[in-house]
Amino acid sequence: MENPVENDNADEIKEQDKYLPIANVARIMKKMLPVTAKIAKDGKECMQECVSEFISFITSEAEDRCLQEKRKTVSGDDILWAMGTLGFDNYVEPLNLYLEKYRLSQKSDRPEKRQKKNEDGEEDDDAQHEALQNKELIPTLPSAMLRDGTTEPKKLLQASI
Repeated sequence: MENPVENDNADEIKEQDKYLPIANVARIMKKMLPVTAKIAKDGKECMQECVSEFISFITSEAEDRCLQEKRKTVSGDDILWAMGTLGFDNYVEPLNLYLEKYRLSQKSDRPEKRQKKNEDGEEDDDAQHEALQNKELIPTLPSAMLRDGTTEPKKLLQASI
């Protein structure tokens, strides 16, 4: 015989699975505030719920696009498309720049199977060197957005580079 209490718990999503970890949210919040500032517990919990809901909102829209296109994997491009569709246009351009630089850094982290040869037949490290330099340029966009208080793409790009 089934226990009705167990059934209710199976259908209910655990709060820890529903939201981002509060310690991570609090750490990000603290980075944006002066060292002497304190954050109340209910402030952290409110931000935790808001951030988690925002991520779910964007991801749901991106997932719908993937389902329509009969794809199973949501990509960064899908997320950016969803943000634009949902009215977060100011964030699309700087996040697209961030995504491009991230992808470039991931390519430079992989060992090259073949290296380009220059005219003298020597290995050309310029492409790898440039990729490593770009890796250092990957901005932390969320902190640039919050610290600057700016949501205009041109200002964000300047602030993040």
